[in-house]
Amino acid sequence: MKRNNLLSLAFIILLAAGGLATVLATKSAPLLGLDLQGGASVVLAPAEGLKPSNDTLNQAIAIIRQRIDGVGVAEPDITRQGSNIIIQLPGVKDTDRVLALVGQTAQLRFRPVLNQAAASPEAPPITKREDDKPEATVVLPEKDEGKDVAIYELGPSLADGTIVSSAKAVPPIGGGEWKVSFELTGKGSGEFDAIAGKCRPPDPAVCPIGQLAIVLDGDVQSAPSINTDKFNGQGEISGKFTEGEAKDLALVLRYGSLPIELVTQQRQTVSPSLGKDSLEAGLIAGAIGLGLVLLYMILYYRALGVVVFLGLCVSGALLYSILTYLSKTSGLALSLAGATGVIVSVGVTVDSYIVYFERLKDDLRAGRSVKASVGRSFNRAWRTILVADGTSFIGAAILYTLTVGPVRGFALTLAISTALDVVVAWFFTRPMVAILGRSRFFTEARFFGLNRGLAKRSATPVEVPA
Repeated sequence: MKRNNLLSLAFIILLAAGGLATVLATKSAPLLGLDLQGGASVVLAPAEGLKPSNDTLNQAIAIIRQRIDGVGVAEPDITRQGSNIIIQLPGVKDTDRVLALVGQTAQLRFRPVLNQAAASPEAPPITKREDDKPEATVVLPEKDEGKDVAIYELGPSLADGTIVSSAKAVPPIGGGEWKVSFELTGKGSGEFDAIAGKCRPPDPAVCPIGQLAIVLDGDVQSAPSINTDKFNGQGEISGKFTEGEAKDLALVLRYGSLPIELVTQQRQTVSPSLGKDSLEAGLIAGAIGLGLVLLYMILYYRALGVVVFLGLCVSGALLYSILTYLSKTSGLALSLAGATGVIVSVGVTVDSYIVYFERLKDDLRAGRSVKASVGRSFNRAWRTILVADGTSFIGAAILYTLTVGPVRGFALTLAISTALDVVVAWFFTRPMVAILGRSRFFTEARFFGLNRGLAKRSATPVEVPA
């Protein structure tokens, strides 16, 4: 029995120490959420008059998530409330760029150029967004640094972005400009070659001057002359792009267009300093609470209070390692609500110790020795610990399933901490108390001894069968 206790204790300590050492050696840490490190949040809603289906909204969320992941934002929190899409972006520095990228519909169309003119007061009026239909003849601008530099009269769309399978930004060569190269789908390659065939040689009825405009969200990106009718599944977009513009354009082309037009309902930026203040306040509050709990446990349960301290160290090392692992592999971000779940879990853990220690105290008061009581008391307390932790875990699981946003972070950390409480109770607390129960100092010391700290509060011991 003693050997089993030592093996169990060695296993959990090595697991906790190994996990923490790995985290520290790799200089890793849990990712922090929007409220702890700052960032931006935005609420997007369908344009006026649109009533999208659930499938449409879910598809939009999936595309938005892919775009944000492509930018490199850690653990974006994207949820739905009715028809609104709520996006939280922790740690974002260039909020304008990311938020503009998030809501971009990325409606890519290939239109033949009918006429071209410089931007001027005499130029024809530009087609309104709501009138920019695929089948319509339109007048659209080409922009440079936000200003119109050219005006194009364009014919009906000959193809859209569905013919594009992938895209990437191409850096300038020999002092040139950034470009975006794209690859076409198998079917799209044939369609694009057929379009090119109408522009070379020019077809007066379709592509009269041999130019094909590449239009993204109502703006002409480029209008190159078509010099061949065979593109072999590849193409290129040039348009005086900066590096960021080329990469953003490639990103939206790569992941497709949103199935619905979204408008910004609300936008909020959380400063890093505010997030830092929240984190520091949470850590201070947690440290004070934990210190008071440990002080009480040591004063009341004497040497057993040291077991509580060591057990919380083991639980903390395991929890920190798990949260860091989930951050690296699943993008989990620890929010203020999640940190609250960790602090609340301390109470759950301490409850388990109290259940065990009170059972042990009852046995000591009944006249049993510490050595004879530790195993018997734990067996009686174990069922209660399982029921209590099971109830907490079920509650956390229901919260995680039925809620969104920060509440899910609270539920997740609470569920992980509750599961760890069961593991630590069995593999650490049980063998640790059993081993220390054989120590005379642990049982008879003037201040720390269990017999003095617990049994002396009882009445005259009653002899009972072992």
